[in-house]
Amino acid sequence: MNSERGARLFVIGLVLGLPLAAFAALRQAPERTIELHAQVAEAGGWTPADLTAQVGVPLRLRLTSDDVAHGFAVGQTDWPAVMVMPGQVTETVLTFDKPGTYTFYCTTWCGPNHWRMRGTIEVTGPAAPQVAGNLPLYLRLRLDIDAPHQATHLPTQEPSAARGATLAGVVPVQYLAPANYSLRSPAQVWRALRTQPALSAATDDQVWDLVAYVWRQNTTPQALAEGAQLYAANCAACHNATGDGMGVYVTSTQAHIGTGMTKMPADFTDASMMLGASPALLQGKIIRGGMGTGMPSWGPIFTEDQTWALVAYLYTFQFPTQTQMATQMPMEAQP
Repeated sequence: MNSERGARLFVIGLVLGLPLAAFAALRQAPERTIELHAQVAEAGGWTPADLTAQVGVPLRLRLTSDDVAHGFAVGQTDWPAVMVMPGQVTETVLTFDKPGTYTFYCTTWCGPNHWRMRGTIEVTGPAAPQVAGNLPLYLRLRLDIDAPHQATHLPTQEPSAARGATLAGVVPVQYLAPANYSLRSPAQVWRALRTQPALSAATDDQVWDLVAYVWRQNTTPQALAEGAQLYAANCAACHNATGDGMGVYVTSTQAHIGTGMTKMPADFTDASMMLGASPALLQGKIIRGGMGTGMPSWGPIFTEDQTWALVAYLYTFQFPTQTQMATQMPMEAQP
């Protein structure tokens, strides 16, 4: 009887002890150091481009550039970007708290193929719990994000959320719900609002003002500010600060040489295109990138909150904020 009990205790100790021993070994694993070189994408990009790490084990990177100034950052983290200067060594230490494949990338526009400067860090360790519904919304909805999505009815003047607020009392509450905002395009919401009896006396443009109000209610000034920063840092070189798709990256004489850009960047000032696109569709385009167009996939780079902040900002090219409207006014017309 005692021998049987002893065997059971041995098995229990073995089962409990192995994970603890593995965890202890992981905690005691020495810090790794890797020298990482940066060159413009045409010359090879990051070397090495494929790294490995372990959860909880510091990874020290010695960063240097072999040509021009670059920036180094790891996608979907809040770690600050690190400048990588020619002939200098800059060190940064990364410690991952969960396994997965992380993408590191250049944050400084360094050449025509800047966006191709990416590499991966494969982090191993205890499996993270699976999160239900972690697919991007456009995949869960099975949206064809490459299908045409032109709005057929357009406003005759620039919609104003401020004007729309004066009619907000007649907007059914379901139109302000985040799910309704995410799933339907501004044109679809306009058509639905146009059928509301309470808006029968409103003009078409007044209903567009209400749509602008609905879109503004589904974001925050903080999210719009974050979206503006993300756009300026990552999108404006192609899509332009004004959103018209004619950024310096496109108008440069070298822009199309070897970049993979097969069509012009989207014009966010195109009302027909933008008002026909739902937020879920725009988020899908950002996450997946433009298949065969030269637009990179931002899914490995931006967090989900960042993608929604960027989507909210893109709509400001159709529904401008008060700040944007003030900057667009002629100087003599400004108060």
